[in-house]
Amino acid sequence: MGQARPALTALAVSVLALLEERPMHPYEMFQLLLRRGEDLLVKLRPGSLYHTVTRLAEQDLVRAEGVDRAGNRPERTTYRITASGRDALRARVAEILRYPQREYPLFPVALAEAHNLPKDDVLALVRERVAHLERDLEDLDTMTDWARTHEVRRRYWIVLPYLRTTIAAELTWLTGFLDELSCGALEWEEFDQHTGARLAGPEHPWADNDHPETPPVPRRSAGAAT
Repeated sequence: MGQARPALTALAVSVLALLEERPMHPYEMFQLLLRRGEDLLVKLRPGSLYHTVTRLAEQDLVRAEGVDRAGNRPERTTYRITASGRDALRARVAEILRYPQREYPLFPVALAEAHNLPKDDVLALVRERVAHLERDLEDLDTMTDWARTHEVRRRYWIVLPYLRTTIAAELTWLTGFLDELSCGALEWEEFDQHTGARLAGPEHPWADNDHPETPPVPRRSAGAAT
């Protein structure tokens, strides 16, 4: 029995999806992903993309089918998706659609530890985040309007309203958080203005002797990373 292949990364999924459309070389893949705004979905770097294509070729998920040269430019190898690559792409997309994976984004970590910063700092920083997110919404609206105007079939840009909904939901939550924090409804620790030290020792409910019981542990979805 052959060894199971590692799960495809997000960038590998994007590469295989491009090659499912037609054969192309890595530089063309990179430019096309940028033009389509795929850098909103995956971390897109030329070196990472070339490395991903190499790994996919080693796993026989893509195959080099020719080398061409345009003028004085370096030679470029064109790749085609294999039958195994097509199967792997479809299986990976199905797996991601089926199971809510724990993706561990950074912002919830900062939010969980925001109590380590003075209230005024948190207010200023979150307001700045809100401004960035509002610009992101404007960009998504521009992309959506362009897709509609050019009559791009909706199945190709269904991710745009999803991204907009998730950002809008975060903005709604952050606005409520700012309101609570600024008016004092949300209690916050005091810090010395000169030294930055807490005026009282840190407290955490999970370490409080008044609450010795173990907090509830979230269930993990089937197939989610542990």
